[in-house]
Amino acid sequence: MEVAAWGLVVGGLLVLMALSSSSLKDLPLSTAMIYLLVGLAIGPLWLDLARIDPVADAKLVEHLTEFVVVVSLFSVGLKLSVELDDRRWLLPLRLAVGSMVLTVGLIALAGVALGLPLGAAVLLGAILAPTDPVLASDVQVANPEDRSRLRFALTGEGGLNDGTAFPFVMLGLGLLGLHPLGEWGERWFLVDVVWAVCGGLAVGGALGTLMGRLVLYLRMRHAYAVGYDDFLALGLIALSYGAALLVTTYGFLAVFAAGVALRQVERRETTASRHESDVPSPGSDALIERALSTPKPLVEADQVATDPMHAPAFMAHAMLGSTERIERIGEVAAVVLLGTMLWAVDWSLVTWWFVPLLFLGIRPLAVAIGLAGSRVARPQRRLMAWFGVRGIGSLYYLSYAMGHGLDPALANTLVALTLTAIVASIVAHGVSVTPLMKRYDRIRRRRNPAGQDGV
Repeated sequence: MEVAAWGLVVGGLLVLMALSSSSLKDLPLSTAMIYLLVGLAIGPLWLDLARIDPVADAKLVEHLTEFVVVVSLFSVGLKLSVELDDRRWLLPLRLAVGSMVLTVGLIALAGVALGLPLGAAVLLGAILAPTDPVLASDVQVANPEDRSRLRFALTGEGGLNDGTAFPFVMLGLGLLGLHPLGEWGERWFLVDVVWAVCGGLAVGGALGTLMGRLVLYLRMRHAYAVGYDDFLALGLIALSYGAALLVTTYGFLAVFAAGVALRQVERRETTASRHESDVPSPGSDALIERALSTPKPLVEADQVATDPMHAPAFMAHAMLGSTERIERIGEVAAVVLLGTMLWAVDWSLVTWWFVPLLFLGIRPLAVAIGLAGSRVARPQRRLMAWFGVRGIGSLYYLSYAMGHGLDPALANTLVALTLTAIVASIVAHGVSVTPLMKRYDRIRRRRNPAGQDGV
C-alpha cells in the first residue's frame, strides 16, 4: 500500500505542478506553499509516509538541495543577458556583496543576543543571509530580453550570493573549531575568500565560454552536436561544479558563472551574425520563436539549430528551457522534503521575534545601506528590501554545516531558527509576490510604454 500511496502523491504533485503553474499567477498563492502543505501531510504529523530528520539525515538533505541549487544557479546565469560591462551589474553586485555581508553581521549580532556562541551566530548569519534562486522565480527576469532593473537586480543577487555566502559558512565553522582559519585568519582570507571566490568564477566562466564556442562551431560549421541540449546543459553544470571543487573553489559560483558565460557567447555570436547579414533582430528568444513558427516551409528544429543566424539563440534557449524544467521538479522535491522535516523542529528553541527582525529590520536596513548613493527609485528599493526570499540555499548551508560535526545542541537550535525563517518566507513572500509584482509591472508599463525600466 505504501508504493501505491507514493504513486498517488508523486503523480498528483506532478500533475498539479503542470496544471497550476499558470492559474496561480493570478492568485496570492505560490506553488511552494502547496508543496509545503503536501510535505506536512505526508510527514509524521499526518500520513507518516516519510520521516526525515534534519539532523540525522543531514547528508541526504545536503545532496538533494545541492543538486537543486546548482541547476537553479545555472538557469539564473542563462537568464542574465546583459553585457558584463553594463552598469546594471552594479546593483546585484552591491546586493550580493555589500548588503549580504552586512546581513551576515546583523544576523550574527541577533544570534549572540539569542545566546549563541560567536561561531554559531556567524554560521546562522551565513545560512540565512543569501537570497534563494529556486523559490524566487516569480521576481526574477521572465526571459533574457526582460530589462526590468528590479528583476535583474534580484535575479543577479540570488545567483551571486549563494556562492559569496560560503566564506562566512567556513568562518563560522572555523570559529567553532571545525575548519582551519589560520593563526590570524590569513588562511581563511586567502583560501576561503580570495582563491575560492575568484577561482570559482574563473573556472565556470572559462568552461561556459569554451562549451558555448565548441557547440556553436560544431553546429554551424559541420551540423554536428545537434539535439540533446538537456544533456549539454547538465554536462556543463557537472563539469563546472566538479572542476571547481577539484581545485577547492566554490562550485556554486562556478555554475552561475558558466551560465552567464554561455549567455555572453550567445549574445556576441547573435550580434555578429546580425551584423554580417544586415538583418535587424528583435532579440534572441524572439528570433527562435519566429523561426520555429515559420509556416512555409516548416522549419525543423535541427535546421534552426545549425543556421548561423539562429544557432546561438537556439542553443541558449534550449538549455534554459531544459534546466528550468529540472529546476521546477527539484523545487517540488526540496520543498516537500522541507515539509516532512517540520515534525522534528523543537519549537521551544524558536525565538519568535527573530523572524520579523530578519525580514522587516535586517533585510531592509542591509539593502538601504548597500544601495546608498545609487539611482534606484524608491518603489524598486522597497521591493528589493522585501523580496529577500530564503529557501533551498539556506537549507543546503544548514545541512552542509551539520555534516561538519556541529554540536547536537547547536544543530537543533540552528535547525529550529532556519526552518522557521524558510517557512515564514515561503508563506509571506508567496502571498505577497503576485499583488506586489503585478502592481509594480503596471506602474512600470504606464511610465515606460517603450519597455525601458525607470521605475
